[in-house]
Amino acid sequence: QVQLVESGGGLVQAGGSLRLSCAASGSIFRIIVMGWYRQAPGKQRELVASITSGSTNYADSVKGRFTISRDNAKNTVYLQMNSLKPEDTAVYYCNFVGLGADYWGQGTQVTVSS
Repeated sequence: QVQLVESGGGLVQAGGSLRLSCAASGSIFRIIVMGWYRQAPGKQRELVASITSGSTNYADSVKGRFTISRDNAKNTVYLQMNSLKPEDTAVYYCNFVGLGADYWGQGTQVTVSS
């Protein structure tokens, strides 16, 4: 059974930084895409960033501030978040897509105070 375990969320002041990590326990055959999504209260879940073996993709709202990276050997994805804004406050979820499989983490709260 594969589980995604997230860490690194918390409370930070505007302008600060946080680094989220998401590691898979159990083996996943050929992870194609790793991504981070977020959901703020009363809003739909949205894609923040994703990474494949050859490219990255970011939401316009986080471009230049967030960086996604992956460690394939560890089945881990990271999200470095800099220059955080109050509007970045949300529950952040990691997502791994493999062959015929789609896994989600339990979510980690990020709160940015003004």
